[in-house]
Amino acid sequence: MSDIAGPRQRRKEARPGEIIEAALILFHQKGYAATKLDDIARAAGVTKGTLYLYFPSKEALFKAAISETIHPNLDRIEELALKSTESATIRLRTAIHSWATALNECKGSISKLMISEAGNFPELTDFYIETVIKRSRALLMLLIKAGVDSGEFRQTDPDMLARILFSPILLTSIWRHTYASQDPITYDLNQLAQFHLDIVLHGIAIAPEHTL
Repeated sequence: MSDIAGPRQRRKEARPGEIIEAALILFHQKGYAATKLDDIARAAGVTKGTLYLYFPSKEALFKAAISETIHPNLDRIEELALKSTESATIRLRTAIHSWATALNECKGSISKLMISEAGNFPELTDFYIETVIKRSRALLMLLIKAGVDSGEFRQTDPDMLARILFSPILLTSIWRHTYASQDPITYDLNQLAQFHLDIVLHGIAIAPEHTL
């Protein structure tokens, strides 16, 4: 008996991803509240009953979309940052670069979607904050503390600095998906991120004469 999956089996295994992709497109276009499961099923080319086989509710589908699209990127960023033997400065640059690249490649802005829907769906907001925002901030804080401990950075508030580092990237990503036609951004997020990081690093780096 062959171990190679047939077309029907491959199609069945691909369905959750196809449903998630269709859902994200509609969430970005119409908003979470205005998107109906019927719309998602139709866009994914499945029946509503088939959709329910994989996702019992729209909330579960949204959480799955976060888990499938954002969490793997965070896993890779954390692995690169925590396993690297490079300096804290280089690890911080790598993490910021990876975040900017991931956001740059997104077809829409989950952050924009969350801002618009946060007040109406507190459970989803809590899920996003706990599994994306706080997790990302914790890694930045860890890298900042590592730089302070190694003598690369001066004493600073890790939480405040983490917010300062990520805010311009996040705002620019939201701006691009909101005002692009009226005020287009001519640079990508990595250019902005590295430009901003250079300015910040000059502010927190310990000058060579102070390390003697």
